[in-house]
Amino acid sequence: MASARELQEQGVKLFDQHDYEAAARLFQQARDLYEQGGQTDMAAEMMVNIGLVHRALGENQQALDMMQEALRFFQEANDQRRAAQVMGNMGAVYAALGHKEEAYKAYRQAADTFKALDDTRLYSETLLALGMLQVRQGQWFEGAATYQVGLAGLDKLNGRQKFMKRLTNFLLRLNNRATSS
Repeated sequence: MASARELQEQGVKLFDQHDYEAAARLFQQARDLYEQGGQTDMAAEMMVNIGLVHRALGENQQALDMMQEALRFFQEANDQRRAAQVMGNMGAVYAALGHKEEAYKAYRQAADTFKALDDTRLYSETLLALGMLQVRQGQWFEGAATYQVGLAGLDKLNGRQKFMKRLTNFLLRLNNRATSS
């Protein structure tokens, strides 16, 4: 019989292969085993994973429900890092639901926590997500500035990030010219 950890790892592989229903089943089985073993923190992580499956399937309210329950657990356990990770994921779900203010708040709280924990990578990744949300909402210059701060904390940029760096630099230069005229 597979361990909870093995089920979790298999679920992640299936998720990465976009086999979301199978991934959700494995995450649920892992959650059950973690709960039986008294590993409630890992059971809460599986709730987040199941929430991510719902998000990938466009079932955003179910995703939010799962993530909110996991968030309560991590907050009660005073696990700031994992609570912030959940808030970052919730930001994307709120955005998908069209709840712009809740999305901003979730991303901002997550970023602030990562900064306080001195986790540069997660802080930067959260700012990238926030910057993209701002750009999609038509806040071009604010989004470009936020995205630039996020990029500054990353060691290596992928192709999309390099493109976005050039684009956000252009937007910021454009804004500087407009405000100095």
